[in-house]
Parts: sequence; C-alpha cells; structure tokens
Amino acid sequence: MNRLIIKRILFYFGLLLAIAVSPISQAAPIIKIEIKDHLFYPSEFSVPANTKIKLLIINNDPTPEEFESYELNREKVIIGNSKAVIFIGPLSPGTYPFFGEFYPKTAQGKILVN
Repeated sequence: MNRLIIKRILFYFGLLLAIAVSPISQAAPIIKIEIKDHLFYPSEFSVPANTKIKLLIINNDPTPEEFESYELNREKVIIGNSKAVIFIGPLSPGTYPFFGEFYPKTAQGKILVN
C-alpha cells in the first residue's frame, strides 16, 4: 500500500514539474507602448524571435487611436485615456512596422525582431 502511495506522489510531482517548465506556463514578455501627442513611445524596440509578446498600449491622449500593423495582422482601437492589450508572435526575425490609423503621419513605429 505504501509503495502505491509513493509511486502516485512521484508521478504527480513529475507531472507538476513538467507543467511548470513547459512553454505554456511561461508568461509572455510585456512591452509597454504609450501614445502621447499622437506619437508612440517608444517608437522602436526589439524583441526576441520565436517568442509570444504582450503589448500593453496606453493611450494618454484624450482622443482615440487605432494601433494598426499589416505585417502583424493586428488592429485595435484604443479610446482616449485608456489601455489595451495585444498579443503578437511568435515572430520570425525582421522588421514589423506599425502606425496609428487616425494620425498615420505622426504615430509610427516598428518592432525589430532578432
């Protein structure tokens, strides 16, 4: 009886350990992007290749802005003085531009994937 209990404990311990170190359990790195005066801050940043990334976009302007990227296949309207989260990746190495659709001449940026 004791051997059965020990085997079960070891089995569940191994299962929990495998789950804890799996890529599924790892939190995505967070990149914070702020919108102020119709500009992105930072307007350029680097992320590792083949990694899922969480973009936390904070719109400090009173007006809405739409985060848009054709290369990332993402678009999201962020109303004024609010936040939004967008997940991207995993991405191959390269440059991925993004822009604000409501102010495309000023709100521009790019993600460098290494």
